[in-house]
Amino acid sequence: MTEPLEKRLEKAMAELQAAQEAIARTERELRQASFAVLSSDRAVRATVGPQGELSGIEFLENKYRDMSPQELAASVLEAANAARLKMNRHVMKAMAPFAEPSSNVPELKGFELDWERIFGPEVLRDDAEDTAHGTRDGQATPAWRDALGEDGED
Repeated sequence: MTEPLEKRLEKAMAELQAAQEAIARTERELRQASFAVLSSDRAVRATVGPQGELSGIEFLENKYRDMSPQELAASVLEAANAARLKMNRHVMKAMAPFAEPSSNVPELKGFELDWERIFGPEVLRDDAEDTAHGTRDGQATPAWRDALGEDGED
């Protein structure tokens, strides 16, 4: 026996209200979010805000004094991009449940978000893939070392 239309509509409205409240909570949380990441050479810490904007740069332990301008720039970019990627993945994870189909109301099928188009292809890669790319002895090779033709050995 099928459920009366009134009852299904009541369930759908309750689910909609719950979803609206959850979205509001998630938006509040995301507005407060930030991520900080160290460069692989541990010379720079970059912090990004909730929209992926660069909100802070720290030069650690005066390591920048011994770096060429290119090395320093590469470290800043590496840390900033990694922090932005972390934020993008956080947003994706936080928002994904709102796109899923409803278990209580079969008529609400959910929708697909093209995360790759929104944030770029790297957001869909596994963290293990990110660290496996450009590695040597299990350690990630910083992009700046690749660009300079260095392998990180002293």
